[in-house]
Amino acid sequence: MNFVEELRWRGMIHDIMPETEKFLNENKVSGYIGFDPTSDSLHIGSLVQIMILVHFQKHGHTPYVLVGGAPWNGGRPVRKV
Repeated sequence: MNFVEELRWRGMIHDIMPETEKFLNENKVSGYIGFDPTSDSLHIGSLVQIMILVHFQKHGHTPYVLVGGAPWNGGRPVRKV
């Protein structure tokens, strides 16, 4: 069972872009998630992301988890008055 098949079997994905499964089977890639430790708590959506990265690593890919508390806009426009 490959990475995409496992996520489908577990009900973690429903649909993906064409050729993604083939690409992930033929290449080793990196993926990341980020968490803000200044938040009051993590939520169930955070667990889903963590579990996807666990399976990602299990299938030979490289996961990264970023933890940071600095303000970050991530490409979102900032309004300065």
